[in-house]
Amino acid sequence: MRFHLIDRIEAWEPMRHIAARKATSVYEDYWQDSPGGPVAPFGLVLEALCQAGAWLVLLSTEHRKRAALLNIGEVTVLRDAVPGDVLRMSAQVRSIGTRTAVVDGRVDVDGEPILTANGIMCGLIDADRLDDPADTARMAGVLLGRGPLD
Repeated sequence: MRFHLIDRIEAWEPMRHIAARKATSVYEDYWQDSPGGPVAPFGLVLEALCQAGAWLVLLSTEHRKRAALLNIGEVTVLRDAVPGDVLRMSAQVRSIGTRTAVVDGRVDVDGEPILTANGIMCGLIDADRLDDPADTARMAGVLLGRGPLD
């Protein structure tokens, strides 16, 4: 199963920063039961942040390079995501080279951080090795609000 955990890219600056969001719904199939009600596994919230960083690389390289996760330095979970939360991911490039990139980021709900991650290291690989470039371009258009998915 493939999870698309970004609904919209709200802003981005090439090779510097991205802001994206994911509106959650009780009808999604990843919720886990907890004593306080359903919660998203923290790994999926972290994945949403990593997907935002991957889109920053894709957009910045005109869809030629894709970020593949290698390592994460530090993650702090401050609270669980629950159905109805709008997750707002923000990622900043700490360093970037021809083969790797390192980003830091956070996920906020209602302006409060629920997860922070530092030292997200990614390998930069040719994007067409993983996805059809036309599909990637179409999805980028949708996420940037430029048109419907065909």
